[in-house]
Amino acid sequence: MRSKNTSYIDRSLEPVLHQAASEFPAVVLTGPRQSGKTTLLQHLFGEDYQYISLEPPDIRLAATDDPRAFLEMYRPPVIFDEVQYVPNLLPYIKEKIDGDRHKSGQYLLTGSQNLLLAEKVTESLAGRAAMLRLWPLSRREMEGNPQLGLPWESVRNTSSDVSDAFGSLWQALLRGGYPEPVTQPRRNLRLWHASYIQTYLERDVRTIRQVGDLTQYQNFLRVLAARSAQLLNLSDVARDLGVSVNTIKSWLSVLEATYQVIVLRPYFANVGKRLVKTAKVYFTDTGTLCHLTGLKDPDHAAAGPMGGAILETAVLMEIIKTLTHRGTDPQLYFWRTSAGTEVDFVVADGVKLVPVEVKLSASPRPAMSSAIGIFHDDFKDTALPGYVVHPGDACFPLRAGVTALPFAYL
Repeated sequence: MRSKNTSYIDRSLEPVLHQAASEFPAVVLTGPRQSGKTTLLQHLFGEDYQYISLEPPDIRLAATDDPRAFLEMYRPPVIFDEVQYVPNLLPYIKEKIDGDRHKSGQYLLTGSQNLLLAEKVTESLAGRAAMLRLWPLSRREMEGNPQLGLPWESVRNTSSDVSDAFGSLWQALLRGGYPEPVTQPRRNLRLWHASYIQTYLERDVRTIRQVGDLTQYQNFLRVLAARSAQLLNLSDVARDLGVSVNTIKSWLSVLEATYQVIVLRPYFANVGKRLVKTAKVYFTDTGTLCHLTGLKDPDHAAAGPMGGAILETAVLMEIIKTLTHRGTDPQLYFWRTSAGTEVDFVVADGVKLVPVEVKLSASPRPAMSSAIGIFHDDFKDTALPGYVVHPGDACFPLRAGVTALPFAYL
């Protein structure tokens, strides 16, 4: 049963979450800090479930010292928030579930650390828990169309008015998709993102052993943000920060584990070409990316050297959010040959491949689709029609099998 929240934005994960709670004894909802996990669970289940946060030290201590007594005190149906703080509670939840294995929706758990939590869940709740992920708000959700498909999946309405798309788009990219600044637009954005980073460092990063110096780690965030959407040379980053490559690798794994970055890897296929093996890194929120690179103004964000990376990040995350919120694991890559031909994103849709290019120009030209044309030549049997996504308002064919697509239509 839904609880009332007048500022609540419908999330595309809702149908999947309802289904999971009706089929599994436990549901584990992960995602970055402040992505809306608690709000979503309380909105959908708050009237029927107890809610317990495991973050306060006294609650954490009680759950750690005597987990059986703790679970007797908070019987299902119950929401346990921030379960990564008490991972040793999970075997005792398993014990409770096994006492009534056929009853669904007993425990709803949230966590903001993917790697550590997933290991504990796999060990303790295998076969008993559905694992779902919630990202910050997508454009679809913000616009009230949470179940809208991707362009290659459905017929799109391209008659809507996007005449002011360029200006409003860059304002939205500077803000990012976290629910709080979206639903409270008068908040000081710089202050909110600064506070978010500080909270992330102190509550999430500090609990992971590979990180010692938080100041140096924060410098690492800024250095990495400046290289967003580029081929990532870990040795260069290590040299700039004066640390070892292994340290950079461990810090990058922490960012992945806490959902702050996506590491995008190249698409491999046997087409007789030597493909670049280096990965790319994207921050998962454009607002975080803009904050870490010091961008405060939409015009500067659009016209500056980070403009392309910001728009690429927005396109990547729109695709990832749409697919992940269906309960699936998105298969996304980039494609780049040793000769330098590159397609920004390749979306594996079953056995088919959808090539997507992102261009900063609001007036796309046929030449901007050349890389997708080469991709089509190399993957004749598996490539679907491609798209050149841009920040303007024009939707038209650039060449056979390639459409210029406004971001507002993605």
